[in-house]
Amino acid sequence: MQRLPHRLLATLLAIAFAPLNSFAISKPHGSLEKQPMNQKTMEDLIRRVAENVEGETGALRFTYDGVALACVSDVQHDRMRLIAPIASADELTQEQWRRMLDANFHTALDARYATSDGVLYSAFIHPLSPLTAEQLNSALHQVAMLAKTFGSSYTSGTLSYGEAGTEL
Repeated sequence: MQRLPHRLLATLLAIAFAPLNSFAISKPHGSLEKQPMNQKTMEDLIRRVAENVEGETGALRFTYDGVALACVSDVQHDRMRLIAPIASADELTQEQWRRMLDANFHTALDARYATSDGVLYSAFIHPLSPLTAEQLNSALHQVAMLAKTFGSSYTSGTLSYGEAGTEL
């Protein structure tokens, strides 16, 4: 694997992680600030767009676009996560591991492949309060798509940052 010169790598990292407030971002005239998300609002939104919703506050299981998902949240720590189990991590090939890592960089977008307790998941992890309804809808779609496309295109949607396997 070709290593990037230290200066080039430092420059690329500085650009990638530049504070957003250093750019002028204008809001449409008269736009309303987004309301903070809370447990009830998030779960109500999931109930509206998902099927077969079961569980209790902070731990819902449901089907979205034909994929079994769960939403686990912790109000005290202001965190939420959407997960969809995909396969046993022990049964993955080296090529699947490589493709997943490439996808996490190029095509998974806000969702990610992750493992826990020997299970491969599609996951979206985010602070609860700044989450918007639009982001939640996008996250549901991305987690479901990432699970569906495992083994083929390894993508959570249509946007891609280059092709998987492309090096800088």
